[in-house]
Amino acid sequence: METGGLVWVCDDTEQIRRLIRLNLELEGYEVEELGDGEALLGRLREVEQLPDVITLDAQMVPRDGWWAIARIREDTRLAGIPVIMVTASVHQHDRAQATGSGLDAFVAKPFDPDDLIALVRGFAAGGRDAPPAP
Repeated sequence: METGGLVWVCDDTEQIRRLIRLNLELEGYEVEELGDGEALLGRLREVEQLPDVITLDAQMVPRDGWWAIARIREDTRLAGIPVIMVTASVHQHDRAQATGSGLDAFVAKPFDPDDLIALVRGFAAGGRDAPPAP
């Protein structure tokens, strides 16, 4: 199967990581799973091939998604990676924080896997400049 790109899924809930992984793999993506923001940043700094897209949960321990996105955007090597936050944290202040954080898209849990795949597909093909899917 031809690959659609490399996507890293960062979430502290194994079932969510599996759900996202399975749906993306069915679409031809290569997927790597990570359990929190600290693991994500450590892995990003040690690899040569960066992911085409990252999906990121907001609430994780010890380092959450807000911490991770701030570190990604301040690092020139990582700043161009599209990041989609997939989270159950959907309060108004979370959406406001997402707007100023450098996230490329915000997806509320529970989510439709087809909608997430459409976002990943757009960002994998067009980078951070890709328009969000409708």
